Amino acid sequence: QVQLLESGGGLVRAGGSLRLSCTSSGRTFSKFSLNWFRQAPGKEREFVAGLSWGGTTTDYADSVKGRFTTSRDNAKNTVYLQMNSLKPEDTAVYYCAAPRYIHVWPKVAEQMASWGQGTQVTVSS
Repeated sequence: QVQLLESGGGLVRAGGSLRLSCTSSGRTFSKFSLNWFRQAPGKEREFVAGLSWGGTTTDYADSVKGRFTTSRDNAKNTVYLQMNSLKPEDTAVYYCAAPRYIHVWPKVAEQMASWGQGTQVTVSS
């Protein structure tokens, strides 16, 4: 498993941008796929975006396609989520997460073994 630490949340107006970072201290970081989830009050945690362990393949929820971009820098053990054209409905606590095993890419919360502490993103109208 890897240890994950997020940063970069905050308050922004609709149409604005934020970049989240997720840093790991694990030596095998580059062998894990990474996903971003979010959870709004009263709602279930949902998949937002993810990328393969090599970073060559990405996937996005329909609700964020064309607005969010995820990338990774394995040399820095860091994954990023660039969020543009933010909407009030993007308001949530955002989490990065990794599965239990290397070289697999599940995208459901129940199959994640490591979670960051979460960072609040609030988009005002």
